[in-house]
Amino acid sequence: MILAGDCVEQMKTLEADSVDAIVTDPPYGLEFMGKDWDGFGTPLGFQTWTEQWAREALRVLKPGGHLLAFGGTRMYHRLAAGIEDAGFEIRDTLMWLYGSGFPKSLDVSKAIDKAAGAEREVVGSYVVGGTAAQGKHKGRAAADSDEGSAAGATKKLSITAPSSEAAKKWEGWGTALKPAVEPIVLARKPLIGTVAENVLKHGTGALNIDASRIEANGESLKSRFPAGTSNNVFGSVLGINSGKSQALGARWPANILLDEAAAAMLDEQSGEAGGGFGKRGQLNGGATKWGFNGLGQEVGYGDRGGASRFFYVAKASRAERNKGLARNIHPTVKPVDLMRYLIRLVTPKGGTVLDPFLGSGTTAVAAIEEGVNWIGCEREPEYVEIIETRVAVAQPGMGLTLEEGWCEWTACSRGSAIT
Repeated sequence: MILAGDCVEQMKTLEADSVDAIVTDPPYGLEFMGKDWDGFGTPLGFQTWTEQWAREALRVLKPGGHLLAFGGTRMYHRLAAGIEDAGFEIRDTLMWLYGSGFPKSLDVSKAIDKAAGAEREVVGSYVVGGTAAQGKHKGRAAADSDEGSAAGATKKLSITAPSSEAAKKWEGWGTALKPAVEPIVLARKPLIGTVAENVLKHGTGALNIDASRIEANGESLKSRFPAGTSNNVFGSVLGINSGKSQALGARWPANILLDEAAAAMLDEQSGEAGGGFGKRGQLNGGATKWGFNGLGQEVGYGDRGGASRFFYVAKASRAERNKGLARNIHPTVKPVDLMRYLIRLVTPKGGTVLDPFLGSGTTAVAAIEEGVNWIGCEREPEYVEIIETRVAVAQPGMGLTLEEGWCEWTACSRGSAIT
């Protein structure tokens, strides 16, 4: 279901304690590309606005429900403070690392020559930007960086040599680093009672660790610890004897997330390394601590590869952004695979995820593919049209009707509907 209009007002139409999780990519407060939806006057103005929407989000979220919200590095502290001031408990900060951002940096040498009216000699040229399909998740070209040009645009720039002596002195100096990370705040609505009590009563309050584990590249641990192995603590902890195979051979999810380009860069630096099996708790002569009957606790994943195998890597399709569209004009589209992973981490099976800033509908598409219900708010009419198309492609047969500033699809996930 999509609610068209300002998210604070639209969330007021939802019942209290009615959604299981919130996954969203709100404005970053950077006056991005001159868009009025990203301008808040001052950093404090952005924080105040964040607190406003977060208070309403807190109201509609079930006790113990989690919120995941992306932010920009320059204003993340205001985002987190606003969410905390609204009543949330900050639980963690996730970091999404991408491979090739494009810096908006002032060339100090050029600025000096320009101020002096000195003409610089052109000695070469280069092209910036890229296809819209690249986006943040595929190299984060200038088209989708916080400082970039319009989506899909490329631009040829001249390489010039310093003219004045002062400009020569400051050649190579700039004012910004290459963007390569976006923080994600992980917050939770206060529990009612203990975690166990909250989970049993409301179905929220915990993270779905097993469903979010990082698969190992090597041999599955299930083959190392077959059913019936009762003397191994590691096997017992993971529920091997109860057939809980999804946890086997997979690492605990970390608060670092990579795109494919960042993963490749990390592996290039780390090189390939082995991750064999070892034993914890075995003493010299075969004696063991904690009564392992001489076996010890066998640990490890038996895989080989680069360092990226320790972290989640978003697999982004070059075509997903524009699927069903002539062009997706939204400037900050996240990868569907990344949003699926975040939804899976915090949304219980059969639950409902809310995105107060639906944008071009990536959270909706991800929710449909994950098989959970979804609700989204979007203020900009041009983006609502994009959402309609993307959702129709993700879930054929789903119609859209618009009435008095709100619209609702007849079904919101595979085989289910929200009314």
